[in-house]
Amino acid sequence: MKRWTIKKHNHDEVKLLANTLQVSPIVAALLIARGHETEEKAFQFLNPSIEHLHEPYLLKGMKAAVERIVKAVEAGEKILVWGDYDVDGTTGTVVVRKALEILGATTGFHIPHRFTEGYGVNIDALKKAKERGYTLVISVDCGITAFEAIRWAKENGMDFIVTDHHLPKESGLPEALAVVNPNQAGCEYPDKNLAGVGVALKLAHALLREKGRENLVKGFLKVVAIGTIADVMSLTGENRAIVALGLQDLPKAHNYGLKALMEVADCTSEMTTYDIGFRLAPRINAAGRMDAARHVVELLEATDFDQARALAEMLNSRNRERQKMQQEITQLAFTETKEILNQNFVVVAGENWHRGVIGLAASKIAEKLYRPTIVLSIENGVAHGSARSIAGYHLLNSLDSCRELFVQYGGHAAAAGMQIKTENIAALQAKLNEHASENLSSDDLIPELKIDAIVSAQTLTLDLVRELKQFEPFGMGNPKPRFVTKDLFLTHEPFVMKEKHLKLKLADTSGKQFEAVWWDGVDKSNGQTLKPKTRIELAHTPEANTWNGSTRLQLVIEDLKAQN
Repeated sequence: MKRWTIKKHNHDEVKLLANTLQVSPIVAALLIARGHETEEKAFQFLNPSIEHLHEPYLLKGMKAAVERIVKAVEAGEKILVWGDYDVDGTTGTVVVRKALEILGATTGFHIPHRFTEGYGVNIDALKKAKERGYTLVISVDCGITAFEAIRWAKENGMDFIVTDHHLPKESGLPEALAVVNPNQAGCEYPDKNLAGVGVALKLAHALLREKGRENLVKGFLKVVAIGTIADVMSLTGENRAIVALGLQDLPKAHNYGLKALMEVADCTSEMTTYDIGFRLAPRINAAGRMDAARHVVELLEATDFDQARALAEMLNSRNRERQKMQQEITQLAFTETKEILNQNFVVVAGENWHRGVIGLAASKIAEKLYRPTIVLSIENGVAHGSARSIAGYHLLNSLDSCRELFVQYGGHAAAAGMQIKTENIAALQAKLNEHASENLSSDDLIPELKIDAIVSAQTLTLDLVRELKQFEPFGMGNPKPRFVTKDLFLTHEPFVMKEKHLKLKLADTSGKQFEAVWWDGVDKSNGQTLKPKTRIELAHTPEANTWNGSTRLQLVIEDLKAQN
């Protein structure tokens, strides 16, 4: 059972905004609740535009970065783009490489192998890059904590530009020629929520302007939207414009790699954040999780469709492997958690668990048990871990509280990675549980379900669904609207689909009937008795369900309270 928090609305404010914008009261209430309470803010939110992208030179370090890159291009220097191995990093690498290509630069790229090199910038690969004649390195979605490697580059005649969005260390910044990161101290950039690929876009924007090619920026948004959604960034402000415009253009993509990937992922002509988050992104991520992430760059830079299709098929195959491995590791990890049900911070470890899926396993456990979670894979006396948090608990702060136990670690409020010696795992578990006990209340350990409004059954129509489409794209920071509807009752026994989902038939007191679906409802119903005539208070999102050419209203259940 979740903890329901229902937003309260000022009816006078709602009525005024509804009249001003000529929208329904529900739309006005949602706009106000999400911080778009003025006509100007609401209009901008409902009409995302390329004009909503901020000036790239507002980013601290951008001027120095652009000047050095332009100098390198004009001198014919070799530039290495160093990206992270996740979707954010690989798509960002493609963005920077494409901008440099338009400028006429000579470039290469390096994506570290997750298992042989690990996260971030390493000296061994920099040495090889120097031997191959690279004199300038640009990081994408990494580098903000690469003190040692960047110092080595500086001492050995290689200039380094960091583009990143991760939080810097308290000790400061690496000795790079330029650091471009909206989250660094002293940066007055108005939107701190850019993904790594978003920061890469700002660099590309500034570079293209230098060559009078600023008109090409919009064409980059398709790839930037994918990385932004995959990295679960807040879809507000500038990110909203990036993702909305990128999704609009994706079905019209000329890029062979994008076209091939959408084909193998069976994406429809109209792209949504769901298509990215659950179809494209997992296939892109599978490259770095199961094999080498460089294949993603090769896919998106493919020069003919046959090559792109072969690479897309390979990513599809890797994703199937990833799904199978993830299921196995998650099941093993859940078995381990049975020993520690009373803990506030879950730490589980296993021998040689596949490092490519431990982060996904941590996400599943954190979601199911609603506890911050670390899953560790032990290999030769060292455990490699991935962590995920819950709402209101800053994960990186918790790791900082026991930094002396780690070989290395890094991350942000919601996710992190680490290495730790096996003998320190027990101490880590004890210290993290102590920190969680001091910083989490009993309410914090009950998942909160934020409800936008209470609506009557009579309000629930396909017209309402069409109105709610104005709020797309949905995602972090802009979730699908959730409503509570009271005084419903079951008309039939729930129908179980695929042994885990529930389909419910409901009616209100006037006899108006509804169909509702509860994904994973068998597990989520928590043993509540659901039988005909049971009175239901339903937390849901209304959606349109099209089947065999017919479109009907469907209520997607988030939670319910049965009153027998």
